Amino acid sequence: MVFFRVHFAHPVFLFCAALVAGLLNSVAGGGSFISFPALLFTGMPAIPANATNTAAVWPGTVASAVAYRNAFNAQARRLLVPLILIGIIGGVVGARVLLVTPQTTFLHLIPWLMLMATLLFMAGPRITAWVRGRAALGKTSRALTVAGFFLALMISIYIGYFGAGVGILLLSLLALMGMDDIHAMNGVKTLLVSVVNGVAIVTFVVAKVIVWPQALLMVVGSLIGGYGGAYYAQKMNPAHVRWLVVLVGFGMAGYFFVKY
Repeated sequence: MVFFRVHFAHPVFLFCAALVAGLLNSVAGGGSFISFPALLFTGMPAIPANATNTAAVWPGTVASAVAYRNAFNAQARRLLVPLILIGIIGGVVGARVLLVTPQTTFLHLIPWLMLMATLLFMAGPRITAWVRGRAALGKTSRALTVAGFFLALMISIYIGYFGAGVGILLLSLLALMGMDDIHAMNGVKTLLVSVVNGVAIVTFVVAKVIVWPQALLMVVGSLIGGYGGAYYAQKMNPAHVRWLVVLVGFGMAGYFFVKY
């Protein structure tokens, strides 16, 4: 069990951070660029902060997966079972690797992970356009499908370990595996992230590294922010929000490069 001193202002700070993260996730994504550093700023050790953040954002991901329940076509259902099985294995492996990573090593990895996630997020629109173009052409093969399952394992390990920016990787993977319906692809992506993070959370629970008071508080904040973001999303310019998230991501990465 992880213990550390909690300042009286921390609950308010974490709730507001989760609120903003939920808002960003509902409009453009990238909420973890806010919620994960917020936990670090309160003095929580890096690995418990990562595990706690995973638990905090998971209910919102599950809710999104449920919302996509009618989007799964025959193509998606054909890939779903093997991808979920691979995802369960990868999620456990990634979570276990995180738990055996020394705190100091993970601290030095944080800025690099944040930078990589920010670059993936920034490249999102171009990658999505490429995904749609490839899907429209129907370019796939048995070799690509087999390679895709191996890549799915690598991506699942990354989700269990850190996971920020993984949505773009999964969309690209599903396009390589022959999926051509963007709605079904988003459904598979969201369900797979939910499953992988779910098994990672079970691993973290067994290891007793999740700080539950903060996690539950942030769950409430992120759900409220997500609901509000969904309501106001049509009135906001997603491109402007995306660039704000990119600036925050680069800023956080720069901060942690200097700090660690």
